[in-house]
Amino acid sequence: MSRIEKAKGFKHSKPGLWLSIGTSAFGAVTIAKDVKKARTENDTLKLINALVGAAALITGTALLVRELRQLGDDDVLLG
Repeated sequence: MSRIEKAKGFKHSKPGLWLSIGTSAFGAVTIAKDVKKARTENDTLKLINALVGAAALITGTALLVRELRQLGDDDVLLG
């Protein structure tokens, strides 16, 4: 198996999914800062942008969690 194939397989492994969820947590910190800054500046457009980003982050994280659960369901040792 080549390095590229291994890297693609890591993305859909449990450690890869956990890493993606962790990366999303860092994104949440950035979005929280953006929301705070937009409120401080009373900038509605920046606030909307930050909230749309938050919605995308939540949706992406939910998809990752679902995929992680599906991996768990496929595990014969889990029952």
